[in-house]
Amino acid sequence: MKLFIAAMAACLSLGMPLGAAAEDARPGATTLDGWEAVGRLNIANGNICTGALVAPDLVLTAAHCLFDPRTGAQVAPASVWFEAGLSGRQAVALRQVVKAVVHPQYRYRPAGTHQIGSDLAVLKLDRPISRSRIRPLVMSQDAERGDTLGVLSYTRKRASRPGLEPSCSVLARRSRTLVLSCLVDFGASGSPVLEMRPGLPPRLVSVISAKAAMGKRRVTIGTALDGSLRDLMRRAG
Repeated sequence: MKLFIAAMAACLSLGMPLGAAAEDARPGATTLDGWEAVGRLNIANGNICTGALVAPDLVLTAAHCLFDPRTGAQVAPASVWFEAGLSGRQAVALRQVVKAVVHPQYRYRPAGTHQIGSDLAVLKLDRPISRSRIRPLVMSQDAERGDTLGVLSYTRKRASRPGLEPSCSVLARRSRTLVLSCLVDFGASGSPVLEMRPGLPPRLVSVISAKAAMGKRRVTIGTALDGSLRDLMRRAG
């Protein structure tokens, strides 16, 4: 079956004054085991995205988060900060990014023509986060059509505490592109899509990339993980 999708937005990164985010006092996703591995990415151009710790010094996010939507230029890695486990005014760990490796097949495109299927980037932190404080997320390549997954993200409405969408169905998959039933808000770019099973830690299977439409239905697009991620992590490390 062919998969027809039309991008509605180039990305879900969010431009906002970061000082305002700390005023959000709603409860976060503290009931999800291992959620502290997810954090907010603060970018010097005023955007925020979401990222997930996949090794003590490596964060996985969406590649388009590293490009300025106004100029199309790639941002300097040192202009990006990762607040792991941010909840209100406190983060479990704060780290600066020192290196960014974008998927080799990804090309940044202007709003409305968002490239999907390779929207991945790995960020190297200035120093590792101890496993005794935060355990990196386990990764999996198993996401398939019909699976029910969860998305944990920082967004426009939940900028300082993550929100959990626990019931995202995989409507379709083609190569590395997943079409998900859930709807996410700006800021969710790079958010981990998680396989959640009772009694087991969540497994990261995809990264949120864009809002889209499949026919008349609004959907969310994720980039599924595959063997190319290991190469990105090797190059970043």
